[in-house]
Amino acid sequence: MTAAQSPATGASAAGEASPDLEVAGEPTAVLGETGAVAFGTLVWVPALERRDLLAEPVHVALAELADRHPDLAEQILVAEIDPEHADTAAMTTAYALPLEVSANCVLVAGRRAGEERVAACVVRATTRADVNNVVRRLLDVRKASFWPTEQAVAASGMEYGAITPVGVPDGWRLLLDPRVTTGHAIVGSGIRGSKLLLPGEALAVLPGAEVVPGLAQPV
Repeated sequence: MTAAQSPATGASAAGEASPDLEVAGEPTAVLGETGAVAFGTLVWVPALERRDLLAEPVHVALAELADRHPDLAEQILVAEIDPEHADTAAMTTAYALPLEVSANCVLVAGRRAGEERVAACVVRATTRADVNNVVRRLLDVRKASFWPTEQAVAASGMEYGAITPVGVPDGWRLLLDPRVTTGHAIVGSGIRGSKLLLPGEALAVLPGAEVVPGLAQPV
């Protein structure tokens, strides 16, 4: 990362991007703030230092990751955002972030022999999960579909629009498209008021993570 004196300029008082603000290229270190990074119009800080910006399952998962992979855990950052901009498209526009850096976590479920099987599928925002073919076959179900919102929120302990691969329940399969395991990725924090910025390698070492070639297709 290269050093920068402050976050990208051109943001309004609310942190929103001006219409003519260029999309940020790479995260840059913020001088004078240990571990902080500027990306888009946001300043990102070490996630474990801001427990208030993490859902409880996410905080627990990050603490466990820090025990196993401290080098990766210290690279996981969080930034506070307006909850109204939690959806990927709104966030990238509001904070001048590249769409391709975001990764969406979609929940897919199907039933077999009376058992409900759930998968958290993580794909770049410029792609979509192949639910009807790849995910259905991996779950070994006749039909796979997106999980209802209320059910997903209750089971995950996370807010709608903020469900993240970090801290998903043990009973779910965690499927990663290879594109999300390299480079930076922006994912949910479990609450709508913040986002995580992490190295893709951190996703690959989450408990039970499976890297699945072909999981996602370009939109």
